[in-house]
Amino acid sequence: MSEHITIRRLTTMDEMPLMQEVEEAVWQMSPIPVHQLYTTVNNGGLILGAFDGDRIVAFSYSFPGFNGEQTYLCSHMLGILPKYQQSGLGVRMKHEQAKHATDMGYQMMTWTFDPLQSLNAYLNLTKLGARGARYKVNHYGTMDDRLNKGLETDRIVIEWHFNDDEPLEQPNIDDHISLVEVNNGTPEAKPNRFNKNQHAYLVPIPTNFHDIKTNQLPLAKTWRAETRESFTWLFNNGYQARAVIPNFSQQLAYYYFLKEDHHETHSID
Repeated sequence: MSEHITIRRLTTMDEMPLMQEVEEAVWQMSPIPVHQLYTTVNNGGLILGAFDGDRIVAFSYSFPGFNGEQTYLCSHMLGILPKYQQSGLGVRMKHEQAKHATDMGYQMMTWTFDPLQSLNAYLNLTKLGARGARYKVNHYGTMDDRLNKGLETDRIVIEWHFNDDEPLEQPNIDDHISLVEVNNGTPEAKPNRFNKNQHAYLVPIPTNFHDIKTNQLPLAKTWRAETRESFTWLFNNGYQARAVIPNFSQQLAYYYFLKEDHHETHSID
């Protein structure tokens, strides 16, 4: 567990290389320059470091965003060393971000994530109660880092109104229609199942996508293409991703999409 980990803001020029250490270890790419990090924290941005004793083991990096109507905090990177992943530290980091963001005057936080990464999806939607609001096809173009190499960089845009949004009670997947059928591990989009008057839908993704991408790249590309089609239908027709329901016996996790004007009031205790 992550209870013994301390989390604090990084604010000085001397502290900026600490974030770079984790960034290089997680993504195996050149880190953001120190001068840019320092400028960010002095102009409405926020960098948090998580420490196991004196050793930094995770960071979050965010800067101000503006969409023409409102200012928000754009949480661009959350990096956690492998040993500390799946320990609850990610949730702690996001809640700590939200506390500081509130004190800084922000009301919303945004970020992007790969929709086929089930652990991130579960953290963002089910644990935090944030909303998957939009879909971006090949958002970052070609990337050669360890986590993205070889695959188009589709992303879901998260919007988190951290003082208002609450996690939904987990729905029963048997009660809803899936827009992707999976046979022997291979997905196939089912557009004939889509009816824009239906209030909710499911879209499955694999729970072991990293292994698929590493060992079966053509299958990984199929997952990207078939789920992209379903995600696009849903987001373009006013649905939001509101939860992820794991089904470990199938090695799948199911996105739960809800029509924006359909209100759910149940929350997780």
